[in-house]
Amino acid sequence: MQENEEKTLKNGYLSGRERIVRAGDLELWAEDFGDPGRPTVLLVMGAQAQGVQWNDGIVRRLVDGGRRVIRYDHRDVGRSSVVDFAARPYTVADMASDALAVLDAFGAERAHLVGASLGGVIAQRLALTHPHRVLTLTSLSSQPLGTDTVASVQRVLAGLPPLPGELPPPRPELLAALASAFPDPEAGLEGYVTARMPLWRVLHGPVLPFPEDEYRAMERQVYERARDLRAALNHTLAGAADTGTTVDLASVTAPTLVLHGTEDPMFRPAHAEATASAIPGARLVMIEGMGHTLPTALDDRLADEILHHTGRAQEAPGSSKP
Repeated sequence: MQENEEKTLKNGYLSGRERIVRAGDLELWAEDFGDPGRPTVLLVMGAQAQGVQWNDGIVRRLVDGGRRVIRYDHRDVGRSSVVDFAARPYTVADMASDALAVLDAFGAERAHLVGASLGGVIAQRLALTHPHRVLTLTSLSSQPLGTDTVASVQRVLAGLPPLPGELPPPRPELLAALASAFPDPEAGLEGYVTARMPLWRVLHGPVLPFPEDEYRAMERQVYERARDLRAALNHTLAGAADTGTTVDLASVTAPTLVLHGTEDPMFRPAHAEATASAIPGARLVMIEGMGHTLPTALDDRLADEILHHTGRAQEAPGSSKP
């Protein structure tokens, strides 16, 4: 594949300028959209999710709003390298380094970071460790750095009470759906996609209409792009190995937006409130009816919130426009 290869719509999906980014001995698939001279927005997906799960509608809206947009596949998902986690374990800090490698490859010295779920934690870590690279931070459907969700889930499953001050665990119906959410890929494309729908129904939440065809199309694309579907489970292990703490967030200097759904079954609204409270000056925006997914019905709302946030930072007195 030629670097910066211009591509048109293919198979109904938006395509940009694709490239394979080197991060040490890893290969990371990435693509960018829009004018490279515009401010860069780096979209960082969550655990077990591919970069293309940032909806094309969000990307289009951001580009139309004057942003250059980059999305990419984490290690262990999509077209990026598969890692033997037992032999080479990694952490959120390593995944944050991958994000920097993507920015470097596209010549983006500074960027607006938008991270969803685990991607929000990755973006928070970068805002702490590399503040000079971060124009703004948007933490979407995420939780504060240092939250040990794996441990809280283990306590729930063991019938133990939460620890004092602990943020609420995922809802019981989500834990039940997760138990059967990873069917055997050998069952074939349609069998795999069908088996994933109960999980998406719970993640989507009970308020907004459930667009099953939309989720099926997304899962087909994920299935067809993946080198190894089960490798994505390593992201949960990486998240559990993170060493950051919520207290660290008091040092974040990037203007911060916390976007969250009122119906999020994974990270309940208290997680968003805790993130906004921990980061000085952070602005909390709750999206009515949204769960822990990015349905296309919310593309314009989410993109507009991001455009407003990143635009305010560029227009602030004393700020330098990249």
